[in-house]
Formats: sequence, C-alpha cells, structure tokens
Amino acid sequence: GEVPGPAFDLAPGTRESINVGDTVSTYEVSTEVTSDEGVLAERAVYFGGGGSAPFEKYTLFAPLRSRTTYLIDGAGTVVHSWESAYTPGNAVYLLENGNILRTGRVSNPEFDAGGAGGIVQEIAWDGTVVWEYTYSSQKHLQHHDIEPLPNGNVLLIAWEKKTREEMLAAGVDPGLISQGELWPDHIIEVEPEGRSGGRIVWEWHAWDHLVQDCDPTRANYGDIAKHPELINLNYGVIHGGVDMTHTNSVDYNAALDQVLLSTPRFSEVWVIDHGTTTAQAAGHAGGNCGMGGDLLYRWGNPKTYRAAGPQQLFSQHDAQWIDPPNPGAGDILVFNNGNGRPDGAYSTVDEIVPPVDAHGRYARDGGAYGPAAPAWTYSAVNPTDLFSKNISGCQRLRDGNTLICSGANGTFIEVTPSNEVVWQYVNPFSAPARGEEDNSVFKVRGYPADYPGLASRSL
Repeated sequence: GEVPGPAFDLAPGTRESINVGDTVSTYEVSTEVTSDEGVLAERAVYFGGGGSAPFEKYTLFAPLRSRTTYLIDGAGTVVHSWESAYTPGNAVYLLENGNILRTGRVSNPEFDAGGAGGIVQEIAWDGTVVWEYTYSSQKHLQHHDIEPLPNGNVLLIAWEKKTREEMLAAGVDPGLISQGELWPDHIIEVEPEGRSGGRIVWEWHAWDHLVQDCDPTRANYGDIAKHPELINLNYGVIHGGVDMTHTNSVDYNAALDQVLLSTPRFSEVWVIDHGTTTAQAAGHAGGNCGMGGDLLYRWGNPKTYRAAGPQQLFSQHDAQWIDPPNPGAGDILVFNNGNGRPDGAYSTVDEIVPPVDAHGRYARDGGAYGPAAPAWTYSAVNPTDLFSKNISGCQRLRDGNTLICSGANGTFIEVTPSNEVVWQYVNPFSAPARGEEDNSVFKVRGYPADYPGLASRSL
C-alpha cells in the first residue's frame, strides 16, 4: 500500500533523476533519527513541473499515535511543532491567527471506536492552550473532524447513543438489533466562551431525518426511493452496525451557507442547510432551501436511496468544497479509499461538480443525483500503489496541484492536474501499535508561505 516512489537507498543529500510514472523528476533524500536505536527514516522530496516549488508551501499534520503536531516545509524539515496532552481525535487545522485548532482523544469507554475524540483545543504558537471545549459523556462524544467557521465558532461531529427501545421506535428491523444500541451522528456548532467552555448555538441530528420501510406503524415509514432527502435507517444499520454513519469529515461553504459531510458507511457525501434554526434543522421545512435539515444533496452510492446507477465512492474520507480562489473552487474533492471497489482495492482522489444553482439548490432528474462521473481523478500509474484502507485526505492547493495523504502508511504526495507526482514525504514519526510501527496520519493540510497564520512567523 505505498504510493509510487523509488527505493530510498541513496546517501543523504544525493540528488538523482528518476522516472515517476511517465515523467522525470529530481528528488533529494534526507534522513532523520526517529528512535532510541538511532534508526534512520528517510524522507524524499520530488521536484517536477507544475505549480510553485514545494519549498513555498508548508504542511501541517498530527500523527495518530503522537501528542505532537508538526509543520514541515517542502524539504521535509520541521519548522514548528506544538505539544498537546492528547493524541488526535482526529483533525487539526492552522488558523489565520497562527494558532492550531486540534481535536484530542479523551478516555470514554462508552464510545470506543475509530476516530474517537472528545476535546477540541486551540493552541497558540508558543504552545499555550488558549481555549478548549470538551464534548464527551455517556451519551455523546465528538469524533473525527471539526470545522472552524468564519464567525469564530466551530462545527463538531459527534455520536449520540440510542437505546434498543429508541431503535425499535424509529423502525429498525428487529432482526438487525444485535448490540442493543446505535450511535447516529449529529453536528453541533459551538460558540467559544472563556478559556474552557462553549455554547451550542446550532445543531443537526441525523436521527431527525430517517426513512424506513420495515415498520408501517412508525411516523418515518415510507417509500425509500421516493425520499432521497431522507436517510435509509436500516441501510445504515446493515452497513455500519452500531456506528451507522461514521461521519468522518465536516466542511462549510460560506457562500452557500451549507455543510458537507462524508458518511463512509453509506459511501456517500451529504449536503445539509446551515441556514436553519435548530428547530428547523430538526424538521423538513424552513431554512435557505426550504427543506429544514433534510439532505439537500447526496452523491456516491445511489442504492442507499434505491436509485439506479453505479456506486462511485467506497468508504471515502475528507470531503470538502474546493476553496476560492483555488482552481476548481466550488467543486467537491474527496479521498476515495476504495474498499469494496468492484475492480479491486485502490484509492483515488475524485473531484465532482455538484449540480447546484446560485441559490444553493441541487438538480435531480428523478434518478440518482449527478454528476455521472468525477470531473477529475487522481490514481497511481499502477492503481494499487495508492491504497489506504482507512483515514486519509486531500486538498486542492492554490497553484492547482492537489495534496494527498495516504493515511494508513503516513505518506503525503503532491500531484499536478495532469497527475504528475511532484513531491512526496513519508511521516518519520511513528510509535508501536499492534506489534508494529504505526506512522499513520488522519489527514494533512497545506498552507502557502503568505498564509495569514504564517506570514509574520520566523520559519
């Protein structure tokens, strides 16, 4: 499961030209001590055509087994780091004030699952925790991703526990109830208060937007094919078990005032209206689009709402709108992990153009939501060379290149629009896990040298 690259057997500092796919790139090998035994882990930097040189960008990442967050330059040199009391839970972002906004994993035996978090911290450049917010109890837990909003608030993904009785009341097929509880997701918007608090000013619950065709005595009973705006409850239970949606990313589009979610158990991305009150978000009317908290758009797996068409996403991660002014602005970019892909397990990064109008409404011709196919896809020359069964991410950069994190093997690459690999870095910071070294990274984010959070820093 490695991304394309040479066997790193050259002396440190060597510069050579090699073939990467159909292109010739120059790379430099450097080394770094990463363990008490003095084992040398090798980092490589590729230089090719397209875009600005990698040295003009900085990359932020938090290894999943570490309490440290790193900022590296294009040469792979650590230019800054931040310490936390927690391993990630799982995302981290660099804010425009130069602080990082980082999730942390607290102890909560009620929700012992991948992506578990529970605390969000804003950590200043000097390492001071300037704000933190805990969202962890026997009934709920923050997990995976957060999204800092333009108004200073933060969106959080969280599980909420439903009992066997609540499951039956919602129309879960009794034959599917094996573990006696269900963890549907909800999204909360938190307004920071003081140094260690916050106020929930908006929320959305998947549980309010279900449809099922198992129990006709329940209010959410209906024809699933006629309700693409609703979530097929029993599909989620069948494919996700207790963690029925396992939402692993949240993104915000300020121009549309909409929220984008990645739900890998459904192998779909979902869009919901943020221009609602909390009361409207619990219903099916109101808000900017008049649909309350129902799904405005979904893409990746039409069978979840009984529409025709091929499945195109497979346990994906890190769905996001491409930010302006970056090329492709307004399109959706997603790391498509590829688990269960009919033609084999390999990962891609897919860019889709959603069928949205200026008012934030999405067109559908009565069948599956479009588009019929991605507008752009990156896959390795030998497709299986890029494969991460879980985690991972992507980001469109300002020069049009795409930054990719193959998370399970801690490998970052940057590719041009023509799929040329121009940069690669392998995370050298690892820790023992399950009997082997683990250098996995949830996702990465790249920042230009003139990013406001970096512009005044000495790097």
